[in-house]
Amino acid sequence: MARTRGLVRPLVALSAGLLLISGCGSGATSEKTAATSDKASSGPVVVATTVWEAALAKAAGAKQVTSIVPASIRHAPDYDVKPSDLSKVAQADYVLYSSFEPFAGRIKEAAGSRAKMIELNLDNTPSKTTANVTRLGKAFGTQKAAARWNTTFGKEWESLNKKVRAAWPGGKAPAVTAQMFTSWAAKLAGAQLVGTYGPEAVTPAQLSKLSAKKPKFVLDNENMSTGTVLPGSGAKQLNIANYPGRDLDLLAVYRKAAQQMEKAFAAS
Repeated sequence: MARTRGLVRPLVALSAGLLLISGCGSGATSEKTAATSDKASSGPVVVATTVWEAALAKAAGAKQVTSIVPASIRHAPDYDVKPSDLSKVAQADYVLYSSFEPFAGRIKEAAGSRAKMIELNLDNTPSKTTANVTRLGKAFGTQKAAARWNTTFGKEWESLNKKVRAAWPGGKAPAVTAQMFTSWAAKLAGAQLVGTYGPEAVTPAQLSKLSAKKPKFVLDNENMSTGTVLPGSGAKQLNIANYPGRDLDLLAVYRKAAQQMEKAFAAS
């Protein structure tokens, strides 16, 4: 009996130890599962070169979105990418960029093989915007969120279009000329687009040709302006922004442009 009792104590201790280890293992597994679940619920990590791509990702339903070029930089392609910026790319699941950005090559190298690179054709025309949002929603697995945003955008566009049309001078569509990347604003206003220019500065020959069409307004590109476009023509110049702000609200870009044109049209 003494020998039997001697064996029982080690067995009881061993069992208790196994239960303790098992309990610790179960807790660690639960924590790991919870962490994985949290990451899955928050979606993929998206790093965009600029706030424009970042805003498109946000519109598509991405929750973890950051941009490399700060919103305060007026002309994003001129930004000098820093090593600290590239470190963000290495941690991303998706990296969004545009081909006209000169630092795109460095971004690709920094991403390595882990992140999926998505090149976007940046253009604020409605068809391009909705196409980009739909494409990103499909890539991120957030199709429903992307579809909801596109629906909201469609309604917003129609509402803004009506407001700007109501401010037409004399009730007639004004003649405008626009920088090639802000022609979408002319469409939003329902204006008569009589010519486009850029992205380079207007040449003397272009100045003469565009002025002869007597536009009442010039829709310049705030993010790559070359100064007064049609000096001496009497046309009022508006600076239209293509890039959103720090809040990554792409709809705000359209609202701001509509407000600028509505105010200018009503005052003319």
